[in-house]
Amino acid sequence: MNTSLYDLTLAELDAMMRAWNQPAFRARQVYRHIYSNYTDTPTAMTDLPLALRERLAAETSMGSLRLTRVQTADDGQTRKALFALPDGAVVETVLMIYPDRSTVCVSTQAGCAMGCVFCATAKLGLLRNLSSGEIVEQVLWASRELRKRPGAAGARLSNIVFMGMGEPFANYERWWSAVERLHDPQGFNLGARGMTVSTVGLAQGIRRLAAESLPINLAISLHAPDDALRSAMMPVNKRYPLAELMDATRFYMMETNRRVSFEYVLMQGQNDSPQQALALAQLLRGFGHGKNAGLPLNLCHVNLIPWNPVPGTPLGRSERQRVLAFQQVLHEQAIPCTVRVERGVEIAAACGQLAGSSTITLNPA
Repeated sequence: MNTSLYDLTLAELDAMMRAWNQPAFRARQVYRHIYSNYTDTPTAMTDLPLALRERLAAETSMGSLRLTRVQTADDGQTRKALFALPDGAVVETVLMIYPDRSTVCVSTQAGCAMGCVFCATAKLGLLRNLSSGEIVEQVLWASRELRKRPGAAGARLSNIVFMGMGEPFANYERWWSAVERLHDPQGFNLGARGMTVSTVGLAQGIRRLAAESLPINLAISLHAPDDALRSAMMPVNKRYPLAELMDATRFYMMETNRRVSFEYVLMQGQNDSPQQALALAQLLRGFGHGKNAGLPLNLCHVNLIPWNPVPGTPLGRSERQRVLAFQQVLHEQAIPCTVRVERGVEIAAACGQLAGSSTITLNPA
C-alpha cells in the first residue's frame, strides 16, 4: 500500500522530498496544501512541478478513509460522516456547527474494547486502532465540509474533540502524533486549548498527558460515584478503580493547573438519584488523604449528559426533572455543573451513539 501523506510529519515529508532529490521547500509546499488548503489530491497542488505531482499521485495516497454517507440533522448544522476503511471496518465523524464556533468529534479507533454498557460503540468490540493519518483525515474532511457552506469560504474549525469511537489513550502514540500535526503552526494550526480528549479513565494515560507540552483539555467519563456501580457499567473500573482514577486526576491537576471535565451520562433509575449526586460531590471533594484526598474544586467541572438511545440496550434516558434535581444537588455542594445540549440524536450522532450505523435505522442525508 502506498504511503499516506496524512501519516507523515513535516520532518518525514522533508526526508521523502530529499530522497526524491527535491528542494527542501517542496515539503513545506505539500504540507501547506494538506493542512492549510485542505487539498485532497496531488494533482490539485498546481504550484508543484508536473513530474512531482505525478510521482506523488503514483507513489503516495491521500488517506484511506472512503466516505460512504453523510447524514444531517439540526437544519444541516450537524453532519455525521460514515467512513469505510480498506479492511472493511467503519468509523464515524460528527461535525457540529454553532453560531459562534464549529466542532468536529473524531474517532481514534474502529470500535472500542472498553465495554461500557450504555455505549453503542462498545457493542462492536475493538476492530483496530486508527493511524495518525486516519485521525487527521477526519478533521480535514470536516474542514472541507465547513467550507462548503454558503458564505463560509474562509471558515475554520474552532474545536476538535476526541470523543468519537474508541479510547484515545489506548491508541496514545498515534493519537498524539495527530494532535501535534493538527496543532503545528506550519500546518493545521489549531491552538491546543481548542482540542479536548475524553478517556474512560486510563490512569496511566492521564498521568502521561500531564507531562505533554501541549495544554489540550481533558475530559473523564465518570458516570458513577462508587466502584460497585461504575464497575458494572464500565469494566475498566475493575482495573482502575475510583481511588486510583482520582489519584491520577489529582496528579494531572497539580502538574498542569488545568480544569478537568467529568462526563456523567444520566440513566433513569441507574445513576441519577439525589443520593448519587451527593455521593459524586463527596467523591470529588474527597474524604481523607493520599488516594482519598479531594480534588481542587476550582479545577472540576461536571458535564451532565442525559443518556442517548442505543438499540438493544435495556436502559432509559433520565427524565428532565431528575436531571435538574441531580444538577441542583451538585450546585448546593459547590460543584460546577452544566447539562450538555445534545446534537444529532435523531441521526445517532450524539454521545454514545456512534456505531457505524450498523444496527440503527436512520434517515438519509
